[in-house]
Amino acid sequence: MVLLLATGADLIGPILVKTFIDDYLAPGVFDWQAISLLAGLYVVLHLASVALMYYQLFSFQKIAQYIIQKLRMDLFSKVQHLGLSFFDRTPAGTLVSRITNDTEAIKELYISVLAVFIQSTVFLLGIFVAMFYLDTRLALFCLTLLPFIIGVMYAYRRLSSHAYHLTRQKLSLLNAKLNESLQGMGIIQAFRQQQRLRDEYRRITDEHYQAHLKTVRFNGLLLRPATDFIYLLAIVLILSYFGRQSFTSGVEIGVVWAFVTYLDRFFEPVNMMMMRLAQLQQALVAGERVFGLLDEAELAPSQQGSGNPVISAGHIEFRNVTFSYDGKVDVLKNISFEAKPGQTVALVGHTGSGKSSIVNLLLRFYPLKQGQILIDGVPLEQYKDEELRKKIGLVLQDPFLFVGDIRSNITLNDPSFSDEDVKAAAKLVQADTFIEKLPRQYTETVGERGATFSSGQRQLISFARTMIRNPKILVLDEATASVDTETEEAIQKALANMRKGRTTIAIAHRLSTIQDADLILVLHQGEIIERGTHQELLAQKGLYHKMYLLQHGLNEKLPVQK
Repeated sequence: MVLLLATGADLIGPILVKTFIDDYLAPGVFDWQAISLLAGLYVVLHLASVALMYYQLFSFQKIAQYIIQKLRMDLFSKVQHLGLSFFDRTPAGTLVSRITNDTEAIKELYISVLAVFIQSTVFLLGIFVAMFYLDTRLALFCLTLLPFIIGVMYAYRRLSSHAYHLTRQKLSLLNAKLNESLQGMGIIQAFRQQQRLRDEYRRITDEHYQAHLKTVRFNGLLLRPATDFIYLLAIVLILSYFGRQSFTSGVEIGVVWAFVTYLDRFFEPVNMMMMRLAQLQQALVAGERVFGLLDEAELAPSQQGSGNPVISAGHIEFRNVTFSYDGKVDVLKNISFEAKPGQTVALVGHTGSGKSSIVNLLLRFYPLKQGQILIDGVPLEQYKDEELRKKIGLVLQDPFLFVGDIRSNITLNDPSFSDEDVKAAAKLVQADTFIEKLPRQYTETVGERGATFSSGQRQLISFARTMIRNPKILVLDEATASVDTETEEAIQKALANMRKGRTTIAIAHRLSTIQDADLILVLHQGEIIERGTHQELLAQKGLYHKMYLLQHGLNEKLPVQK
């Protein structure tokens, strides 16, 4: 409605001027009262147009900002529910580009493109109504210009589509390379890789530059120059034909002037639409990328079936589990074992043997297609995500800390945990020793990824984060790898207390940390080749025995592995 009112106010002006020329400036006619009325009405219409245009721009901006805010939240929520296999093959920088740059391009669709196209369409319709009111022949002549204008628009969209797709793709690669460089800045400087990274970044920026130049060429050829040519051709035809007829056939000078004005007004919205075609094309390409992400079907595995089973004892059983990340190479082959409540099961083996894959499946990070995993006799897929995350505690080898303070990193901003709970969890894992020496103790600021703390301190904080939740099952991915020997001994004592009544799955590289495990599984190329206690495996004189001798530097002759 606002667009109609604003456009109508702008359209009536030339008709008022035409009336003024033909009726009130004719020979012998000079009505000051009528002239003053027309002039006042003309000024009021323009003031109304200004006020309505302001309201229109403000409304479109408000709506567009709200839409983009919701769209970004939908994207962020979608990303949080995607499976880890999606992130394995998608660089983080490209996701950042889709959530920020591409949504920004879509915002321009609402702010600039959509408003201009709606207003220009209404304006064009009003112009044709005014033209048919004044002279049918002139109006029909202007109608013949529309196919040429539509043809130029169609050609531009068809020819520039690939170039804009390439531009957005190269922008995503720029963000991905920038993100990788910032994350690995320590390695880059340590190995003096600055020049190589600059060369790679320069190559990507050059590709983005070349792709952008293609869009500029299309803009320079098919946007304003093409419409200007059609406009000039139309002016020449109108003035040469209808202008001449005004002297012979009685076409009024005021009508010719009004038509020249309306023709100029006709091409004003056309030019505005043509100049917005570039933004429209960017928005359409960005929309494809954004909604492609929203339509991504590779979600994280979730509960299947109804019911609300509860993990009470923590009994774990793997039955003939076979797993592949890419669907071609099996990283786990017919894995079967049992971890009874209160037991500690250790996973050992060389790099790539499948230890982390077992943990990933137990935490339901990846969907299981062959075999079965049961917790307390219930298939893993029947549990809700909330129940699994609440009852299974995870400590990774590479701990991740969020920006905030130590307390918020332990509680993860869960208001149900008191200060006493935080201190008890920190004391349990021996983290209180260094925390209480800090100036602000538990409110000490934590920077991005906890860069101001040592790797051992970050590990202790992440361990307290797990222990405060009192899980039924503990999953430890080489949890003591980043702490010194003295701290490791203290943590092992704490873990011994925590393992009482809890099932523990521990990935270990240092065999000394799992000698008291109830069951040790030795993996090799995705298969369990040995199982037993520490002493039983040493007695078997197999791969575990060899690994133990290598780690302890013993001189006993090692058995040959066939």
